[in-house]
Amino acid sequence: MEKRIFGLLGRTLGHSWSAPIHKALGCEDYRLIELEPEELASFLARPDIGGLNVTIPYKRDVMPYCDVVDAAAQAIGSVNTLARRTDGKLYAWNTDAVGFRWMAERAGISLSGRKVVILGSGGASLTAQAVCRTMGAAEIVVISRSGENNYENLSHHADAEILVNTTPVGMYPHNGVSPADLRNFPNCLGVLDVIYNPRRTALLLQAEELGIPCSDGLPMLVAQAKAAEEHFFNKTIPDSENERILAMLRRDATNIVLIGMPGCGKTSVGQALAELTGREAIDLDQRIVEKAGRSIPEIFAAEGEAAFRALEREVTAEIGKLSAKIILTGGGVVKDPRNYAPLHQNGRIYHLLRDLTVLPTDGRPLSQGADLAAMWTEREPMYARFRDVLMENSGSIEETAQAIWRDFCENSGD
Repeated sequence: MEKRIFGLLGRTLGHSWSAPIHKALGCEDYRLIELEPEELASFLARPDIGGLNVTIPYKRDVMPYCDVVDAAAQAIGSVNTLARRTDGKLYAWNTDAVGFRWMAERAGISLSGRKVVILGSGGASLTAQAVCRTMGAAEIVVISRSGENNYENLSHHADAEILVNTTPVGMYPHNGVSPADLRNFPNCLGVLDVIYNPRRTALLLQAEELGIPCSDGLPMLVAQAKAAEEHFFNKTIPDSENERILAMLRRDATNIVLIGMPGCGKTSVGQALAELTGREAIDLDQRIVEKAGRSIPEIFAAEGEAAFRALEREVTAEIGKLSAKIILTGGGVVKDPRNYAPLHQNGRIYHLLRDLTVLPTDGRPLSQGADLAAMWTEREPMYARFRDVLMENSGSIEETAQAIWRDFCENSGD
């Protein structure tokens, strides 16, 4: 039997997570297919197409080449799933709608009777608009760069109850930027962001800070992929697969971040974790030394703590964008609250706790000759604000590393 083609069709697919999702669903041959616009017609005419997902910029462009387009997809105006059936015809659906609905429901965000403001007017926005209508939104406002409702007059919709971001603002590698300030929406009850890298965009970090229910776009990506697989193979897949695959992806992508007092064991525990997990351990202090071209004591001696902290903030922002790493921080990284967002956006933060009387001070500019008890008193509230988990490091290095890894495997998928 002729081998059929399965994959994601797009123009630039370097950071796609679709392949591991579909392989987890059992489609081992799923691959990334990058095409230029002029190549679409001949490719979509191929009789050996099994199933395709379609992403930017082709969600509308492929529609003229399809023989049958699902009515719901026609109403939305874009498709993201294609399959060639046994009759030889190319069928099309929009499973993004299924994904968007599951993302909202999973986050406990009800759209019924709500005023929804959708940032962006592209293909993802069309899907969001359609789902918001079917879920009973009372009013839907679409914000574009140049339309009647735009970012210059966003304040006209300060009564929004649900905010949906369908733009790429804040997406890797441009982390830390937000399309809106949630403080301007005092009635906001939920925030949905279709971006999934980073896990927590600046918009979602602010939602967390304000206590607003929110979700990134990874649940949407997983649920739409399951629905697409059902069309590819004309079969039903249990809904439980969504949670299983989502937890797997969270675990595989989330960083393990270690914070704690100077000398508490971050480096040694991090190295043990690297050996245990096969992950790369990145020492922020070492990156600072490489960037500055001199040791940390030399930086302190020549330019003072303020210059060091500025370098630390720059390196933390850079490394925090990465995924699936072990990040080892300096003892004072918590002194600047601006370091929290870069570490938290993709990470689970472990605070290593060790008895002050056994903390070494050699080669540590702020520890040598310092009152460690006073330093602890100052920093403990800062560590508490940053950490997700407090982890005692009173046994062996290997025991601590194993305890962190157990907790991480059990809880990083939340």
